[in-house]
Amino acid sequence: MRTLETTDKVRARMSRQKSRDTGVEMALRRALHAIGMRYRVHRRPVQGVRREADIVFGPARVAVFVDGCFWHGCPQHATWPKNNQEFWRAKIEGNRARDLETDARLAEAGWLSVRVWEHEAVDAAVARVRDAVERRRATG
Repeated sequence: MRTLETTDKVRARMSRQKSRDTGVEMALRRALHAIGMRYRVHRRPVQGVRREADIVFGPARVAVFVDGCFWHGCPQHATWPKNNQEFWRAKIEGNRARDLETDARLAEAGWLSVRVWEHEAVDAAVARVRDAVERRRATG
């Protein structure tokens, strides 16, 4: 007997959601590249920390994460599903907790995490990332 976590229909739909190279992530990468910024994609910034950043600026030690509003519980756009509420609340709250832990572990290793919400304007996100990388490069 299967638990009532999700129905087969929901499970199939959710399994088709992209977790990397999303439209938002690709737009951000294209815009960063267009202004001359070079980076690595889908890398673990710190050995021993099983977290993969979407965009990594190694020498500056900046890790960029593009977070989906639903999956990461955006305070502005998150919605709570009506079906299987306990399951989804635990899942999303777990993602939030993992994001905070990731940021803390990277900070302990001397890295800066930059979180970009999927709803952010690409220009604004590019400016935040560029500023963070430039500040880190300037301070050595």
